[in-house]
Formats: sequence, C-alpha cells, structure tokens
Amino acid sequence: QYSIDLMRELLKLPDTHRIGIVPGSDTGAYEMAMWTMLGAKPVTALAWESFGEGWVTDAVKQLKIDPTVVRADYGQLPDLDAVDWSNDVLFTWNGTTSGVRVPNADWIPDDREGLSFADATSGVFAYDIDWTKIDVATFSWQKVLGGEGAHGVLILGPRAVERLESYTPAWPLPKVFRLVSKGKLTEGVFKGETINTPSMLAVEDAIFSLEWAKSLGEDGLIKRSDANAAALDKIVAERDWLGHLAVDPATRSKTSVCLTVEGADEALIKAMASALEKAGAAYDVAGYRDAPPGLRIWCGATVDIADIEELGPWLDWAYATAKAA
Repeated sequence: QYSIDLMRELLKLPDTHRIGIVPGSDTGAYEMAMWTMLGAKPVTALAWESFGEGWVTDAVKQLKIDPTVVRADYGQLPDLDAVDWSNDVLFTWNGTTSGVRVPNADWIPDDREGLSFADATSGVFAYDIDWTKIDVATFSWQKVLGGEGAHGVLILGPRAVERLESYTPAWPLPKVFRLVSKGKLTEGVFKGETINTPSMLAVEDAIFSLEWAKSLGEDGLIKRSDANAAALDKIVAERDWLGHLAVDPATRSKTSVCLTVEGADEALIKAMASALEKAGAAYDVAGYRDAPPGLRIWCGATVDIADIEELGPWLDWAYATAKAA
C-alpha cells in the first residue's frame, strides 16, 4: 500500500483513478486491461513501433476483435486527430523501439465514447500526463524507475471501472486477469491486496526508487529526463553522422532516444555497441532488433547527466573503430 501511495503522489494521480500492482510486468497489466474490457465497442489500435504492433497482434490473433489498425513508419507518428473516439483506442505513450511518443494528451477528447488504453511504460514519471484523458494506463517499475521486473502497475479511471462492472467478455478469463467478482470491482487489488503474492524484494526496491524520486522535489524525475535528453540532443547536433530516428522534435522521446548512424547497417551497429560494451562505456545501446539499424540511448531519470555528456567522445571512438574494422 505504501508503494501505491508513493506512486499516486509522484504521478499526481487524482482520487478518481485507482492504482494496483498486478502480475506480469507492463505486458501483464496491459493484457489484463485488454482481455477484461475489449469487445464491448469497436477498437482502434495505433502502432508506430514494435510494442504497439504487439498489442495489434493480440487484438487480432488472440482476441479476434478485428480492430481498425492505424500505422506509421519507425520515426513517425500516425495522424492522432483522425482517431475515431467512438471506438476504444489502444496506444503506447512512449514508443521505446522507435523513440517516438505522443506529444501530450490533447488529442484525446473529454467527451470520448470509447476508452483510452495507454501503455505508459517508459512514459510515466518522465512526462506530465493529463489523467482526465486516460481511462486505462499501465507501466512497470523496471523502466523509468530502474526497478525490478515481473510486476506491473494498472491504473483505472472511473470509466474503465464502469466498463468492468457492466461488461462481461465473450472469452474465458484466466484467474490472474479477473478484476471483477459478482459484478463488482475487486477493490482489494487497488488496496495492496495483490492477486498473487509479489516479491517483497521487488516492492522494497520500488519503494527505494520512489523515495529517491520524491527526494528530488516536484517533477524531479521529469526534469532529469529533460536535461538528459537535451544533453544527448547537443551531442547529435554536433555530429554530421548522427541523427534522430524520430523526425519531429515535439514527438521525440525523452527516455528511449533512438539515433540514426550515417551509412550504418546491422553489422556496423553491432560492432559499435560491442566496442562500447567491452570498454565499459555503455551497455546494450544497439537499437531494437525490429527497428532500423541505429543506437538507442536511455535518457531516463536514473541516468546522471554527466554520464550522457561524456558519451560524445565515446561514440566518436566507437564509430571510427567500427568503420575501420
């Protein structure tokens, strides 16, 4: 319960929204929302990178609900103003594999008929989120808080609760997904009574991160992410051979920043990432396997700005080394 209270305070989550800890990381939380609430209305799924595509696959192949799929290429965002809000809408707040995020929640109307489902992992604690626009949000501790895996966080607004209590899906629900008993929301899930016993070590670790976040003052995490992203931006601007995969600065991620490298193929990126890793300078910086070849640099609040600032010369060295190989 203490971790839930801390999350509520740091996220500035209004009392209208419930927050619960569920099994299966962000994936488990988002699947739980999809399996329990989809099917009551038509569905629109937005996809501009691999995790968004994952939700499309589940909606089409597992739940078989035939959603309207609106896609954009890596580095781009679909036309958000064209979204039909008489439907339920699935989207990722921050696309970690393309470095493209939604600019804000202004494109979500107040009088929407459908529910908004935000996969907000790597988005929460890094952006100011207007919770009045969000009916369902999910995240995990391991992304922005740098916490342990396996546990997800599910946030439900009043309209999502209304859906859960008034709608029964046509498909069977596994026990770990069930949020309703006798037509009423199982409130315990949102009061620290988790469906399964969570790892207390993981909870303690999350509390440690949350208390640290609180010690940074109001919006401390957001300010750190902003500063890190700006420092990386400067490195990119100073080098002709580096660029951003995300075309529009207004929709460029401040946490999972994806970079393009001039003339790079998979082998060059692999060589760069491997050189940086061997030197102990940076770990796991190759772009996601489904994305165009490039680098992916974490600029979330758990990274110190000094470490981002020192990255420039290391990237120069790795690029030169990989090209010479």
